[in-house]
Amino acid sequence: MSFSSQIKDELSKQVAPARHCQIAEIAAILSLCGRIQISGDDHYSIKIHTENVTVARKCFTLLKKTFNIVTDISIRRNAHLGKNRIYSVAVKQHEDAYRILKATKLLTDDGEIGENLSIVGNVVVQNPCCRRAFLRGAFLASGSISDPEKHYHFEIVCATEAKAKQIQTIMATFDVDAKIVIRKKYYVVYIKEGNQIVTMLNVMEAHLALMELENIRILKEMRGNVNRQVNCETANINKTVSAAMKQIHDIEYIRDTIGFESLPAGLAEIARARLEKPEATLKELGEDLEPPVGKSGVNHRLRKLCEMAERLREQGTGNGTE
Repeated sequence: MSFSSQIKDELSKQVAPARHCQIAEIAAILSLCGRIQISGDDHYSIKIHTENVTVARKCFTLLKKTFNIVTDISIRRNAHLGKNRIYSVAVKQHEDAYRILKATKLLTDDGEIGENLSIVGNVVVQNPCCRRAFLRGAFLASGSISDPEKHYHFEIVCATEAKAKQIQTIMATFDVDAKIVIRKKYYVVYIKEGNQIVTMLNVMEAHLALMELENIRILKEMRGNVNRQVNCETANINKTVSAAMKQIHDIEYIRDTIGFESLPAGLAEIARARLEKPEATLKELGEDLEPPVGKSGVNHRLRKLCEMAERLREQGTGNGTE
């Protein structure tokens, strides 16, 4: 089961105790994956289509608990996607459909259908608890989340810009900064930051999924820190090895041109020590000297030898001997 399916399965088992929250969740599901039909004699019926059986089950439960309505459920194969099934939850009785549409504010006082719920002055999403339920229903209806092991991406797909902006505005009331992008003919409300997705899971009350995501985030952060530390240490080792190889090359050049006998005692001593222990650190080289010398002293002597080697090379090039 994908991470997205896990979340929907968890959310499908939650039923808000308050009726107004149940209505808000139904409103979101109807708005995003519902169809309202009007017959010739002005009779309403509702159909909710989904590819997820858990969403169909949640619709059935909500309608039964909130309105005491028994719905018809049908299953058919998706002609375009082969094995995928389409689950339809239908409310065929006019009186039942009318009650649902009025309660969810999808039907105006004049009997006009307004599919895009208005946030301003709309009692369906007035309370914070109802906004949580609305977002939960929206995610169940047309939301998805990527595998957090790979990357962070949360989205809800909407048929119109008005619906997308509505969801974006409701998310903003919980300090979630969602963006909207057009994908083909749809408007997608999305979040890409891990901490914002955690906030959304908390808002929707998907607490088990939230804990799993947090565990994954912690492990990914730990792996990232370890990798950065290893990379840093590797870079330092490479830098140290490269510096030591250059020192050895310069010291050998001095030995082969003017010899160690012509060097001051301190420089000759560190030159021999470096050739004897090419893998030693500056601290280890200094401790082997008599008397011992600190890292800065060893570094100063090796730098003097490197400068001397460069001068000798320049003199050799100028004399035509190299």
